[in-house]
Amino acid sequence: MSTMSIAALQPGEELPPQNHSPDNVQLFFYNAALWNAHRIHYDLPYATDVEGYPGLVIAGPLLGDWLGQCVEAWLGEGGALLNLEYSNRGAAYIGETLTVGGTVEAVNAAKGEVTLALHIRNEAGDVITPGRALVRLHG
Repeated sequence: MSTMSIAALQPGEELPPQNHSPDNVQLFFYNAALWNAHRIHYDLPYATDVEGYPGLVIAGPLLGDWLGQCVEAWLGEGGALLNLEYSNRGAAYIGETLTVGGTVEAVNAAKGEVTLALHIRNEAGDVITPGRALVRLHG
């Protein structure tokens, strides 16, 4: 949304969903930028044979970044992300398509603030990363 009126927002309104299907290269570069050298993110034989995962594990911080990107895309130039919290409750793997989304949870018109309930769902529809965000709308 480029222009958003807090008076028009209602609890239950959905944020436009975003789909993510990272590949090995994206996962490698993301973890390299974080200096995260855990082999489950880039070494398939290690991830599967030693750690017992079904594939390369998508880094938890990347999931959190996708939640923030979903909120910022919804806000556009109409506001600012004040707080973001999330909890990775299940693993995600290269080859999966993950869907990021959320809903308006509460609107505080007096403060110009909106609380959002966020989630990342795997292909089975399970929420693997729930979260919440607080945003402030401009004007």
